[in-house]
Amino acid sequence: MAQHYQLIVGRDSTWSLRAYLCMQLAELEFSSNAIALGEAGYQQQLAKLSPSRLVPVLHVDDLVIHDSLAISEYINEQALGELYPVQIDLRAQARSYLAELHAGFTAIRQGLPFQLEKQAQPASLSAEINTEIARLSEIWQQFDGCFAFNKAGAVDAFYAVMALRLANYGIELEGAAGRYQQHLTSWPLFQRAINLAKQW
Repeated sequence: MAQHYQLIVGRDSTWSLRAYLCMQLAELEFSSNAIALGEAGYQQQLAKLSPSRLVPVLHVDDLVIHDSLAISEYINEQALGELYPVQIDLRAQARSYLAELHAGFTAIRQGLPFQLEKQAQPASLSAEINTEIARLSEIWQQFDGCFAFNKAGAVDAFYAVMALRLANYGIELEGAAGRYQQHLTSWPLFQRAINLAKQW
């Protein structure tokens, strides 16, 4: 019997976008339910759908999986390893990059709130933001305009949102890192996801 996948997402939720991209990459059939975060009654809606009261959350029949990292890992197993590198050391490296993004880059998140549309470029960036941008550049330059690990996967799905966040503030990295940033922001699958997210 086929499983039914339902992804609960939130408006303006970067983590929801990442989970949505992973579902698309895995080519799994799923329905989505968008919650207008911040509007009256949204917390009551979330309480019925998400044990953590956060998005994204994936319902697979009676199974409930919350948090974007857990969702990406589960989807990877369902898709027979399509989202992570097959080679064990590369898979560990991919997970390291995902965990770093998941837990870090707090100065960028706080100082450059994510928006789906272009924003005015900040007059100046804090030292903390510049340090985090330098770290992103260090990671991205390894991929030099191609998908990480030579095929679209979870790392690309997660970092595409960060690439767009920076681009929408007029921040474009240089060299190989900039080519990867541009590759992600122009990625057709990501562009379709962004257009859909504007309707959530």
